Amino acid sequence: MSFDPATLKYDDRGLIPVIAQDDTSGEVLMMAWMNAEAVARTLETRRVTYWSRSRQAFWIKGESSGHVQELVELRVDCDRDCLLVRVRQTGPACHTNRRSCFYTAVRNNHEVEIMTPME
Repeated sequence: MSFDPATLKYDDRGLIPVIAQDDTSGEVLMMAWMNAEAVARTLETRRVTYWSRSRQAFWIKGESSGHVQELVELRVDCDRDCLLVRVRQTGPACHTNRRSCFYTAVRNNHEVEIMTPME
């Protein structure tokens, strides 16, 4: 059965949430959005391409920073309304220069930074 991005369930803006996960470590790196064309471009180029809601434009991860996400596998959840991209991440995934965007933990009802920026 061939995959068709049009079969996914997008929100009213035509977007679907995407979780990026490091293929080797399993670490969750970030969450972003794609539209059907971004999904198709990602599959075609193997470079993860998101849709920037603020810029209203395609965003190829690492295009300006060099912190590329190479697609290893794209997974569709059971409801077809969320995607998981397993990637080979070069450098930090977060714009704060951290490995992951999930660098703040809530412990004993306090926010604690658990990851420092990469050198």
